[in-house]
Amino acid sequence: MSVRDDLESAGVQISTVHAGAHGLAGQRSASIALSSSGGVWQDKISSWSWMLSGFLLINVIILGCALVSGSVFNGIQVTSDHVQFFLIALMIPTVIWMVFYKVHTFQEDEAVLYKDVHAGPVWLRGGLVLFGLCSLIMDVFKIALFVGYAHCDSPVKIAFPVVQAIFLLVQTYFFWLHARDCVQVQRIITRCGLMLTLATNLMVWMTAVTDESLHQTVYPTAVHVHPFPPLYPISCYSLCSYQACSIFEKAYYYLYPFNIEYSLFASAMAYVMWKNVGRLVDDHQPHEHRFHLRDVLLGPVGGLVLLVGGLATFVVYEVDVVLDEQQKKEAALTIYYITNMVTVAVMTAATVAGCVIYRLERREHAMGKNPTRSLDVGLLMGASMGQFTVSYFTIVAVLALGVDGTVNALNLALSVLTVVELLVQNVFIIEGLRREPHHESRRASIFSNLLLLQAHEERRSSGVLTPRGSIALPVHKPLPWKRKLLKEISAFLLLSNIILWIMPAFGARPQFDNPIGTEFYQFNMWVAVVNIGLPFGIFYRMHSVASLFEVYLKS
Repeated sequence: MSVRDDLESAGVQISTVHAGAHGLAGQRSASIALSSSGGVWQDKISSWSWMLSGFLLINVIILGCALVSGSVFNGIQVTSDHVQFFLIALMIPTVIWMVFYKVHTFQEDEAVLYKDVHAGPVWLRGGLVLFGLCSLIMDVFKIALFVGYAHCDSPVKIAFPVVQAIFLLVQTYFFWLHARDCVQVQRIITRCGLMLTLATNLMVWMTAVTDESLHQTVYPTAVHVHPFPPLYPISCYSLCSYQACSIFEKAYYYLYPFNIEYSLFASAMAYVMWKNVGRLVDDHQPHEHRFHLRDVLLGPVGGLVLLVGGLATFVVYEVDVVLDEQQKKEAALTIYYITNMVTVAVMTAATVAGCVIYRLERREHAMGKNPTRSLDVGLLMGASMGQFTVSYFTIVAVLALGVDGTVNALNLALSVLTVVELLVQNVFIIEGLRREPHHESRRASIFSNLLLLQAHEERRSSGVLTPRGSIALPVHKPLPWKRKLLKEISAFLLLSNIILWIMPAFGARPQFDNPIGTEFYQFNMWVAVVNIGLPFGIFYRMHSVASLFEVYLKS
């Protein structure tokens, strides 16, 4: 009976185990089905968030373009006040969302499990802070200026720089802390918030570029009626409540380029964050690239020479080109064209040399998905189209009317050289961004037997016995000649692009001071070509500076 009882007991246990196994299998199947359905649901949410945020961006941009165009070409029904009110209506919800993200979304468990180590490097965030500070000063000047016109102008003029200053402070803080976040929760709200941020910055950029372009456009004497509305009502021009109004107006126009670049930097960072929502990336830290000029000399020196020469040329050009004397104006244009020709020609030669070194070095290309690198390449190629457009339109105009005189010959030569320089520089920068960085240590260790012996004798004379060992002294290891030349070229191109950014960004407009474009294309057509193409060309130079800095660090 005991054996039988034992068997029955064992049978019960076995059946129980069988039942438990079936139960576990059922639970596992249920959990797999649940996770599968959850994954499908997550995919649906992700696709909906992509589309919803994309539609939000498109609608805001199209509406903003319509308002800005209306304020430019029809300043009666649609004025600059309407545009600024629209920007205020964008900035306030954007600020609210950033605060919501910081207080609620970021504090959730498992909200940010991963960080994109390639997004938001320190130098990019530092540039954002610098441009943001200059933009904040611009807003202070605007507030001081519009207070002087408060008695006869709209209150929106004062409210806009106040709201923009708050927007700058909150956004700069937000991107400094969260540019690398890969958000895993509340994806719909996060993607829509980031697209709203991107749309707001693009609209600020578009408005600033429009104001700056209209301010810098030189109208021919044949145009008796101003084709665009003034910044203030005509009755307000002589009614400022204090004498410093003209000073503040000139001061804040000189700060427009920094506000323009700030908006573009913030737009790029918002786009990368948007691409990283829901992304699972490795959170290992990449090799730390430290910036120093220990291994380069000729590149920075040559770049500084071109930078100083360009600044001197820019000052002479701005002083002489506004004079009524035709000889002075032609001399200013001649100096401007020659300086830029020399700069672009030397940059082209250096870039070609860098591309040759790339072929000799044969380094591996970086693999894997990298939204930051993809964005850099796309912006580089897209922004260069603006400078290509202005250059090609100039080439056609000069060749069609005939190369008559030194000024037109120099204008043609500079346009052709610029096209070549843009082509080879794009190749150099894109190849440099795609290459794997060097990871080996830049320090070597040497063993000093003399110091070891001296230390050993001192300790033995003092009665302290120490085991045999060695003293490792870190010494600097010189760079291979290929890497050294690449760093020299990158540093030289970086400084050269800075001067090519400064001159057009701060008011040099030879396209209007030289009448050949207006004569060939007529005024309205030429204004459209220059005022659309040139801002992208200006952005191309600043974006090239940022990209070349990264190429320098990787070399």
